[in-house]
Amino acid sequence: MTVPGTEDHVDLVVAQWRDERPELDVASMEVFGRLARLAKHCEKARTEALSPFGFKEGEFDVLATLRRAGAPYELSPTQLYRSLMISSGAITNRLMRLEQAGLVERIPNPQDGRGMAVRLTREGLALIDRAVNVHVDTLNLLLGGLDRDDRTTLASLLKRALLALPGEALPSDGAG
Repeated sequence: MTVPGTEDHVDLVVAQWRDERPELDVASMEVFGRLARLAKHCEKARTEALSPFGFKEGEFDVLATLRRAGAPYELSPTQLYRSLMISSGAITNRLMRLEQAGLVERIPNPQDGRGMAVRLTREGLALIDRAVNVHVDTLNLLLGGLDRDDRTTLASLLKRALLALPGEALPSDGAG
């Protein structure tokens, strides 16, 4: 008999597989089932938390990428789409919307006089700073059942799993 409130949906699914196919090693199902469910909760909470800011798809990520680049909060469109792992067409559409909203501006690229760079405006910087605070608070609430040591351990285990996959390790120069 189990203690009420100590099992989740993944436990049920895994138990069913163990009953039906006892020869299967279903430990990975436990991990990926929970990762998938956490990802759904995270996306729902993120959408709800950021909705007051009026972001359309991907706009928060563009502004956050510019913000974490550090002052003067500018990158080339190529740097942005590579960092966000999206197509050049997708970044163009997002940048047009953000520019029309007055949150970013296009400027001559200081490293390449022929190209353009994208920079956060004062309004964009203020907005993303408020939004990131809400975003981090939301993520912390989602992990409220874990103390700091548990979070550190979980992050370390997930990092190790990711680094075992092709293309996940950064090049030795740190670019990527």
